[in-house]
Amino acid sequence: MALLRDLGNTLGRWTGRPVARIDEGAGDPDVRRVREAAEAADWTTVRDVLEARPESEDRTGLLWAAGDVAGTERWIADVVAADPGAPLPRLVAAVRHIGWAWEARTAASARHVSREQFRVFHERLDTAETWLYEVAEGEPGWISPWYGLQITGRGLQVGQDVARRRFEAVVRRDPYHLGAHLQRLQQVCEKWSGSHEEMHAFARTAAFGAPGGTSLGQLVAHAHVEHWLALDSGADARYIGQPRVIASLHEAADHSIRHRDFTVGRGGLQALNAFAMAFSLAGDHRAARECFQATQGRVTESPWYYLDGDDPAKAFSKCRSAAGR
Repeated sequence: MALLRDLGNTLGRWTGRPVARIDEGAGDPDVRRVREAAEAADWTTVRDVLEARPESEDRTGLLWAAGDVAGTERWIADVVAADPGAPLPRLVAAVRHIGWAWEARTAASARHVSREQFRVFHERLDTAETWLYEVAEGEPGWISPWYGLQITGRGLQVGQDVARRRFEAVVRRDPYHLGAHLQRLQQVCEKWSGSHEEMHAFARTAAFGAPGGTSLGQLVAHAHVEHWLALDSGADARYIGQPRVIASLHEAADHSIRHRDFTVGRGGLQALNAFAMAFSLAGDHRAARECFQATQGRVTESPWYYLDGDDPAKAFSKCRSAAGR
C-alpha cells in the first residue's frame, strides 16, 4: 500500500481532505475540450481533437464525449452529408445515436418500457450499426467502430457468439483496450444473459493476463460490484464481505493499482475509484482509504453512479468518510 500512498502524494500536496469532484474526462484533459466544442456545434474543433488522438492511443473516450452531448444528432447529420466518405463524422454520428437510443429507452426495467420506446431505441441503434460497419470496412485497422458495435450489439441482443466476435475484433487491434473489456464484462454478467461464474472468470483472466500496472485489474473490482448489485439486501453485504472476495480484490490491486508501473491517467483514475468502492462495500476501510487518497478527490462516474445515479460525487464522499479519509 506504500505505492498508493506515494502516488497520492505525487499527485499534489494538500492540507486536509480534497473536495470530491467529478472528473468528467476520467483523467483525459481533451474530453472537456471536445465536449465543449460539440455543445457549440463546432465540428472543426471536434475533428481537430479527434484527429490528434490516433486510434492506437484510444480515442473512444473522446468520441463518447462528443456523442453524449444532447443535440449533436442535429448538426452532425449535416457534416456527414457534406463529406459522405469521411469516417470521423460517421463515428460521431453513430456514437450519438447510441446515446440517443438509450435516452429513448430510459434506464427503466424492460417491463416499464413502452413498445414505442423500444421501437425508437432499436431504430437508432440500427442506424448506429450501419455507420459503424461502414467505418469498420473503410478503416480496417480502427478500434472505435468495433467498440461501438459491442454496445449496439448488447442493445439489439445480437447473441453471445456475435457479441464475442465483436469484442475479439477490438482486442486483435488493442489487446488491453480497457473500454472493450468493460463492455465485455457487462455482456457476460448475469443481467445480460451471462452468469456470475462466467463474469468472474473473464475478469480474472483479463486482469492477470495483462502486464502488471495496467488498468485492467479493475475488472475484478467491477465484477464483484456487479455480483453485489445482483443480490438482495443482506445477501449483498454477506457476499462482498467474504474473506475470499476481499482477498481477490487485494490480489487484483497488487497486480494493478499497487504495481510499480501503475500510473494515474486514462483508465487509471477509474481503476482507483473502482477499487475504492469495492473495498468500501467489502468493509476493508484501510484499503479503501489508500485508494481514496490516491484519487486526490477526483471522482469518475463509474462505478459510483450505482450508489447514487444523480450525484456520484456524493456517494464517493460518503464512502470516503466511512473509510476515515
